[in-house]
Amino acid sequence: MSARDPEPSSEYVQSLARGLGVIRAFDAENPSLTLSDVARRTDLTRAAARRFLHTLQTLGYVRSDGRAFALTPKVLELGFSYLSALTLPEVVQPHLEALSREVDESVSAGVLAGTEVVYVARVPTRRIMSVRITIGTRFPAYATSMGRVLLAALPEAAVADILALLPPEPLTDRTLTDPEALAAEIAQVCEQGWSLVDGELEPGLRSVAAPVRDRTGTVVAAVNISTSATRDTVDRVRETYLPALLATTRAIEADLRLV
Repeated sequence: MSARDPEPSSEYVQSLARGLGVIRAFDAENPSLTLSDVARRTDLTRAAARRFLHTLQTLGYVRSDGRAFALTPKVLELGFSYLSALTLPEVVQPHLEALSREVDESVSAGVLAGTEVVYVARVPTRRIMSVRITIGTRFPAYATSMGRVLLAALPEAAVADILALLPPEPLTDRTLTDPEALAAEIAQVCEQGWSLVDGELEPGLRSVAAPVRDRTGTVVAAVNISTSATRDTVDRVRETYLPALLATTRAIEADLRLV
């Protein structure tokens, strides 16, 4: 038992704890272990380690080539119940935190609600807008990178209906408001798989977004990185932030396939 483990109570089942310890003995650096390896890494006797490995092998969680042991994909079932109970924001949040640490910028996730994008998860690093963005903040979809990514996933007729319900207005002097030009931009976003918006929602705000798809391939959310025009050029956003963003959305999608 490590120093971080809680003190066992009278209802503590030591055999279960040791069995889980055997599973945890395998990791990315040690995907295959001998009986002696497992015994050493878990502080078990060889006899005890053999019993736990045999039990796990019988249950299908471990396989053996006669000398070494390795986990099987069935161990994923142990985490499936937890993952299946998670909501979208809970799945997304740890990925946003990792992405924010990597790029040192504010990152968010949003979903489409009618004509607006609604923030459902966020990791802020600094104040880059005049308004405070929190969970539940809404912006017009047509003027945001996340909104355009989400609009790009819809049929053209649905996009036209949304733009008719909320006719684009110039939020800044750079906001794209011409219906045909906006439709062309959304089509481009659909083709390239990401959106970069420069100063259209608020002066000096640059944002790049990419879609998140569920196991069926349906776009269910978008993730963005936001920065200031005084700190990052458009080229830097495209060349540095976009690859990190796309890697993050792929990681989120991998988790969603388990939900």
